[in-house]
Amino acid sequence: MNRLLKFVSIAAFCAAAVPGTVHAAPAATVKVGILLPLTGTFAAVAETQKEGALLAVEVVNKRGGLDMPGGRVMLEGVVADDEAKQDIGVRRYRYMVSEGVKGVGGQTWAPLAYAINAIVSKEPMPYFPVCVMAKEAFQKGKLANSTFATAYSPWSVGYMAGQAAVKTLGKKRIFFLARADSWGWDMRDGATAAAKALGAEIVGYDEVSLGTSDFTTILQKVRAAKPDVFLSAQFAADAVALLKQVHQTGLGKEMTIFNAFITNVVAKGLPPEALEGVYAMHYFYYDLAGFPDKAVAKSAAEFTELYRAKYKKPPDAYATIAYVAYSEMFRGFEAAKSFDPAKVSAALMANQGRFNSVKGPASWRQDHAAVYQHAAFLVRGKGPKDQKHEWDLFTVMGSVGGESVMPPLKSLGY
Repeated sequence: MNRLLKFVSIAAFCAAAVPGTVHAAPAATVKVGILLPLTGTFAAVAETQKEGALLAVEVVNKRGGLDMPGGRVMLEGVVADDEAKQDIGVRRYRYMVSEGVKGVGGQTWAPLAYAINAIVSKEPMPYFPVCVMAKEAFQKGKLANSTFATAYSPWSVGYMAGQAAVKTLGKKRIFFLARADSWGWDMRDGATAAAKALGAEIVGYDEVSLGTSDFTTILQKVRAAKPDVFLSAQFAADAVALLKQVHQTGLGKEMTIFNAFITNVVAKGLPPEALEGVYAMHYFYYDLAGFPDKAVAKSAAEFTELYRAKYKKPPDAYATIAYVAYSEMFRGFEAAKSFDPAKVSAALMANQGRFNSVKGPASWRQDHAAVYQHAAFLVRGKGPKDQKHEWDLFTVMGSVGGESVMPPLKSLGY
C-alpha cells in the first residue's frame, strides 16, 4: 500500500567479543500499528501524535527491546494515514492486522476510533485510541475488552473546565458554546454537572457545527447574556477562529474567556495578543517549573528533554497522549509476557490498574479509561510581553484530576 510508511528501529545484540564466544542472533522484531489522519483537517495534531508514538517505540528499542519469554523483542512502528475517513481508516486498520501487527493505536477523529473499537470487540486486538472518545464509547458492552483510552471523554473535559472556572476562578455565571456533535454535547453535560455541583449556573447556551468560521452572531449573544465566563468547546482550527474574533471584539475586557481544551498547536495559531489572558485545560504542558508536585514537575521535565532531543521542540498535549498510550501498550505486553489481547488486558488491570505516566500517577478504571492525579492542567495564555520564546505560551495555574472528574461508572452501566 503506497500510503503505508514504515519506521524501523534496527538493533542487533552480540555477545562480548572474547575468544570462543559466538555472536547472538539479532533480536526478533514485531510490528505495532500507528494509524492517524496525517492529511486533512486534523493533520497538525496527528503529526504530534505520530511523534509521541514513535518516541515510545524508540525508548523501548534503546533499552534493548521488550523482555519477552523467548528473548528480547524489538519494535517496528508501522505508520498509515486514516485521512479521518471511516471507510479508509477501517480498510487501513484491517490491512495492518493482515500485516501481523500486535497492537494498534491512533485516531484523532473520535468516530473512527469508535468504529475500530467495534471491530476490536469482535476481533480482539490491543487497541489504544489516542483521541478524546465520546462518552458513549465507554459504556459497558460497547467498549472492547482490549481497548484502553489514555485520554478521557469530552464529558470529563467539560467537567474539569467548569470546575476550574467556578472553584478556582470564582465564576458563577457561565455562557457555554458547544459544538453540535458528541464532542460538544458531552462537554456541555460535563460543564453543566460541575456548575450544578458547585452552585453556578449556565446563563446562556448555543452550539455551532464543526468548521464554523464566523462567530459574529454568537458573540453578540454572549455579550448580551453578561456572563462571568465564556466557556467554549471549540477545538483546533475552530478554536483559533473563535479566539481571534473574541479578541477583535474586545469580549475579554468584559468577561473571562475560557477555551475548554487546548494544545500548543492551537495557541501557536493565535497572535499573542489574542492568547493573552485566555484560560484553558491542557492535558499536558511541558513547563511545570514551580508546580507544587515536584515529582511530576521532574517527570515532565525529563520527558520534555527526551522529546526535544528528538524533535527539537517541546511535546504538545496530543503527543503526550500518544506517548502514554504506546508506553502502556508495551508495558502490557511485557507484564503479560504475551501479545494475546486478553492476557494484555488482564495484565494492565492487575494491581488495581495502577501505572505511572509522564504526568504523574494514574490507573485504569473498569471502563478502561485512565484516571490521573493530574488529569489536566489549568493554564492561562501569555501575551506578547510575557512570552520569552516561541514555545512560552502558558502559565500553569494548577491542576484537576481524580475519580471526581470522570463520569460515574454507574452512568456508563457498570
